[in-house]
Amino acid sequence: MANSAVPSDGSVMAVSGGDADAAALARFGYRQELNRVLSLFENFSVAFCYLSPMVGIYSLFVLGVGSAGPRYIWLMPVVVAGQLFVALVMAELGSHYPIAGALFQWGKNLLGSGYGWWVGWIYGWALLITVASVDTGIPSYIGGLLHNLFGVNWDVAAPNDILVITLVLIIIQTLFNLYGVNLLGRVSQIGVYVEILGTFGIAILLAIRGFHHGLGFLFTTQGAEHAATNPLGVNFNGNWLLGAALVAILAHVYIFYGFESAGDIAEETKDASRMVPRGMIRSLLVGGLASFILVGALILAMPASHAGYTTAASTGGVPFIISSNVSSSAVQDIILFLICFAFFSCGTAVQGAGARLAFSYARDHAVPGHQLLRKISRRTETPIYAILLGAVIPAIFALLVHVSPTHNIRFLFVTYPAHLNALYALVSFGVSGIYVSFLMITVAALIARIRGWQPSGSFRLGRWAYPVNIIAILYGAAMLVNILVPTGLNSAKSVLFNYDWITLVVVVIIVVIGGIYFLLWRPQRNITRAHPPVLEVAAATPGTAGGS
Repeated sequence: MANSAVPSDGSVMAVSGGDADAAALARFGYRQELNRVLSLFENFSVAFCYLSPMVGIYSLFVLGVGSAGPRYIWLMPVVVAGQLFVALVMAELGSHYPIAGALFQWGKNLLGSGYGWWVGWIYGWALLITVASVDTGIPSYIGGLLHNLFGVNWDVAAPNDILVITLVLIIIQTLFNLYGVNLLGRVSQIGVYVEILGTFGIAILLAIRGFHHGLGFLFTTQGAEHAATNPLGVNFNGNWLLGAALVAILAHVYIFYGFESAGDIAEETKDASRMVPRGMIRSLLVGGLASFILVGALILAMPASHAGYTTAASTGGVPFIISSNVSSSAVQDIILFLICFAFFSCGTAVQGAGARLAFSYARDHAVPGHQLLRKISRRTETPIYAILLGAVIPAIFALLVHVSPTHNIRFLFVTYPAHLNALYALVSFGVSGIYVSFLMITVAALIARIRGWQPSGSFRLGRWAYPVNIIAILYGAAMLVNILVPTGLNSAKSVLFNYDWITLVVVVIIVVIGGIYFLLWRPQRNITRAHPPVLEVAAATPGTAGGS
């Protein structure tokens, strides 16, 4: 017996009842075009590499420990727990709607074409900006590795050198993604092993070399709440919980997302309704465990002297801690290589996820040039033009590394700080855009559930659905407020993270641009004509959380 559906070209297709994944996809009106070859481990690997504990920690350790002291490690479980509630909601959606371009498709099918378009618009820009953010973070590490191995001297602080390294990296990542999802899966699998070595392995190495502090050190602030003793020189007026902690928690907020990309590659994952939820939840939990162990080890390995601690918590960061404890240049080079590969695999995974979202958008006629962006290579079965889009736009963003005003620029009530690189200002949208789109999805899930939507995928929350969904919304809203609310140009949060109004202004600019396009071209009409949202109330047997 065959199921039939109407794909975007208007033809009728038949799907063998023996192909459960293709039949499930046909239920939503899509033909199986992408190469469905990824296993659970490969699906997990892509999500885990996007989340990338190494990239997050090596980039943000100083923000965390410098602003709140060693005690900042205990803010990590708060973020992981909050994101777990979000991940559970998304796991249920990913199981019910195993479609590429996950968040866009979930929003569209839960609350309509227009709502889904807005979710995808915000999420898509966050992905593109994240690629630029990750790839421009590698020059300092790759510069050190090339110097040690080949005597190459890169000025890794020079805009031209940063740009060249970034563009070369984007080109390599694009070639890997163009080759096919099999290679993306392989790179991500290797990335998982590299992440394990770079987190658990380095933690074990530091422990063997001998920690310089006892476990009690993890519960201290080392005076971070006071300007005179804060390593970064910022002032929290003696308030740790409602001052330093609110900034330090952002170092964790910036790490623990990316698990949702398991849903972006759903159409390339075998038995997607079962595997996508597992990939999401496991990538978050394993990432949380690996991050906690590595951060704990790094804090305990910080030099015992006051001067050494201050350097480690400010200018030196993770490289200083490792070099202070590991004297072997060969081991240091291996660690640098692991860090570079982690950045590479993370950027590759994010670019791949963004390409699937662009393909999903284009398949629903939701973006300009959709005829081109939806094309699939017959040889590699990948959305080649969507992947190229995911290379060109981050490369354009990387050009902003040259823009850094020498004085404050004021416009109305907004001040753009002097010496703030324009790329860094744009990168601040990475996490805020993710949290906006996540919040939109958890709100949509709750509204749809109230209206009678019932999940029918392999993973269902059952009687826990409402409390999990509500907690996910409350957590997401609280973190988004903490990220976006301006606190004054001279406040610690402004100096270290969101640059007062700038992050919020970037969000507004992207929303305004989207609003102009939305009003003039009405993409929701194209979406509805191409593939109307499936607003069904599915008959389902009540399940329980963890039903995957």
